[in-house]
Amino acid sequence: MRIVLAPMEGVVDHLMRDMLTRIGGFDLCVTEFVRVVDMKLPRRVFYRLCPELGQGGKTPSGVPVKIQLLGQDPNWLAENALKAVELGSPGVDLNFGCPAKMVNKNKGGAVLLKETDTLYQIVKTVRAAVPAAFPVTAKIRLGFDDTSLTLDNARALYEAGATELTVHARTKADGYRPPAYWPWIEKIRAVVPINVIANGEIWTPADAALCQQQSGSADIMLGRGALARPSLAKEIVAARSGTAEQAMPWPEVLELLLQYSDYEIAGDKGLYYSNRIKQWFSYLKLQYPEADMLFSELRLQRKAEEIVRTLQQALRQLN
Repeated sequence: MRIVLAPMEGVVDHLMRDMLTRIGGFDLCVTEFVRVVDMKLPRRVFYRLCPELGQGGKTPSGVPVKIQLLGQDPNWLAENALKAVELGSPGVDLNFGCPAKMVNKNKGGAVLLKETDTLYQIVKTVRAAVPAAFPVTAKIRLGFDDTSLTLDNARALYEAGATELTVHARTKADGYRPPAYWPWIEKIRAVVPINVIANGEIWTPADAALCQQQSGSADIMLGRGALARPSLAKEIVAARSGTAEQAMPWPEVLELLLQYSDYEIAGDKGLYYSNRIKQWFSYLKLQYPEADMLFSELRLQRKAEEIVRTLQQALRQLN
């Protein structure tokens, strides 16, 4: 079993990857997507989204980080995929699953699931450009409006040379509404002889086990569930080995939030700290009632200093 930390635009940056991989349980991370339009991007673009390139393509705790590309032009994607691996990415992932309206409007992400031949051409061209030692993988949803092309798309990606698929078991039209249709992943696995990673609606170790059972996939990808429950990957690994690992207690989560605050405020994204910490709380409150209560106070605060003071005060009250 491998557990992969999902790419989440504007949420899982290199600081969050560092935090979550330090807790443990993850085997691989995928970056927020690098948008490719009509040029070969300079190295600074790759380093901005993946500073881990400067440390061997791994987080400080040693977990590999793979660059994800999003775009529609096969040749420019191929040029940038080669650049990514030359800079140190241990492979490249192609985004065919992003549901964002602006991305889809510009013919990127999940909208390409309506064009099976385009998927084929992109992966075939990228695979031809990237040395064989580096995996070329793809992340997809079950479809755009429906599942009519699900199996055709999976076959096309495999025949074009994809090394591995990650399947978010919902269509673009489904968005993030539960449930995730994990049995569809088993149907995909039946038609492609490559590894398929299951993704979608995994919030607890029990969810992970049920997903693995229904999808037939040993490997899983965690996104929102890992933000809502920072120790989730570690808990899943423990459950798989037959031992019990308790969810991270709320006081430890508060300490993690304060550590994250130090990272964000000191880092290059300090200007976005307020929005990012609140976004993290929107996930935490799904698993921690204490987060919901604290968020009611934090949501009106704008300045980093007062948010940090509120977190510090909440931690002191627990000690």
